[in-house]
Amino acid sequence: LRYAVSGLSHKWFDWTFPIGTLVVNAAGSFVIGFLWAVFEEGSFSSSARAFLFIGVLGGFTTFSTYMLETMNLLREGETRLALYNLLGSNIIGLAMVLAGFVLSRWMLTWIRTL
Repeated sequence: LRYAVSGLSHKWFDWTFPIGTLVVNAAGSFVIGFLWAVFEEGSFSSSARAFLFIGVLGGFTTFSTYMLETMNLLREGETRLALYNLLGSNIIGLAMVLAGFVLSRWMLTWIRTL
């Protein structure tokens, strides 16, 4: 899934900037924020939480790739792009975790009213 999302992102945006990894990290951050709120509301086992957060999402998000690509941008003299990648991934990632959490809380509240 990571390969597919990253590859599609690179096809849509034909840039030197590693947009695929940024898109994957943002999506993974959103999903983990969303599931975090769901898991707080329900009675899920720690094994289920670990499987989804560490196994599935850990395999999907690409922090190590993100660091490697940032390092490669620095090695290629693309300091500005490396900084954009660092700031973009961290700021957007944090915002997406919050957005996923807020959306999940809203949806859970809405479902309870049905």
